[in-house]
Amino acid sequence: MNETICALATATGGAIGIIRISGPKTLEILSRVFSKDIRHAQPNTIHYGHIKDDSEIIDEVLVSIFRAPHSYTGEDSTEISCHGSSYILNRVLALLIENGCRQAGPGEFTQRAYLNGKMDLSQAEAVADLIASNNKATHQIAMSQLRGHFSSKLAQLREQLLKLTSLLELELDFSDHEDLEFADRNELKELTNTIDNHITHLASTFQTGNALKNGIPVAIVGAPNVGKSTLLNALLGEERAIVSDIQGTTRDAIEDTIQLGGITFRFIDTAGIRHTDDKIENLGIQRSKAAAQRARIILLMTLPGVPYPEIETNDDQTVIRIENKTEAFQAKFGIGLDTLKQQLIDAAPKTSDTDIIVTNARHYDALVRAHQHIQRVIDGLEMQLSGDLLSEDLRQALDTLSEITGGQITPNEVLGNIFKNFCVGK
Repeated sequence: MNETICALATATGGAIGIIRISGPKTLEILSRVFSKDIRHAQPNTIHYGHIKDDSEIIDEVLVSIFRAPHSYTGEDSTEISCHGSSYILNRVLALLIENGCRQAGPGEFTQRAYLNGKMDLSQAEAVADLIASNNKATHQIAMSQLRGHFSSKLAQLREQLLKLTSLLELELDFSDHEDLEFADRNELKELTNTIDNHITHLASTFQTGNALKNGIPVAIVGAPNVGKSTLLNALLGEERAIVSDIQGTTRDAIEDTIQLGGITFRFIDTAGIRHTDDKIENLGIQRSKAAAQRARIILLMTLPGVPYPEIETNDDQTVIRIENKTEAFQAKFGIGLDTLKQQLIDAAPKTSDTDIIVTNARHYDALVRAHQHIQRVIDGLEMQLSGDLLSEDLRQALDTLSEITGGQITPNEVLGNIFKNFCVGK
């Protein structure tokens, strides 16, 4: 934190490249290589000038000034807008390092923002999710988390838990008075159930969040030769799967993704379901059934006069029945395809930039463990356990929720693991 760091914040090869600097000697170091002394420059200002190496001009640049604590990292920082030549960018970075900067590690700017209290840990992780977002749905989820909606909800739950813990621990200070209770047990039971319901709901969104992040799985299921591979090709707009009149052509699941309505769908073309003595084809059919069980949406295909195959489904799945080679739908010619695409969009989970949806496995794990601690409190109340035992489980739940936002001391190895996958310059 006492070092001044620098890094390229944009991809090479563009017209413009931006180099970031952050740390206590930002303005001092930059003034050594800039054509103007900006050590006393006003915050939130932009300065035109040259980056120079002795008398040699490297590039004409614009320098943006941000002063602590009103910057992304909470430190004095600048952004140098250069031309995008890799030669220019490397020369500027080398000059900065020669004059006292250190090359930043992956995610180090965001890590400093967290350590300086500019954002909590879940918001810091949302930065990486925002950069990685590849559709409208994942962008909205990341923006919601970055704006602190998830953090605010956790703060409410933690405040309620802290109140309960404090009342129970206060009872311990008056343990000589056996009949003295500061926390009404009926009220405590009601409140812990309410908190547990909120935690369970948040954890339950992980399945949806994971599907939106990786693509909503859609299994195309049906008997052989009903047009499953033709439908996959029509949806993808390319010849991805082999189309043949020979039964059993598709022996294994074929996957590919497309975006519809700002949502990524991951289509799985499966082997046709029928009775066969072919061992390899049977293996494909078993995989088809397994893919159908994992899918969020099932496109169940048939032909006129052919019964739909029997498959097991659950309440979380949407089944869209398609009768191919009819007046309303013909996969080969794209007839009915627009209607099917809209059905898929309608069946997908709906999100907004205010929804709280968990997409991070670390957050999900912490929520599951918090639920387990709260459940022990609920069970303890049923068994009329003493306040000290209840208090311990409440404290564990409180600490576990704190892991998500970094409200408690977070080990360096945890921080390192979180930020190591960030891009350099962010």
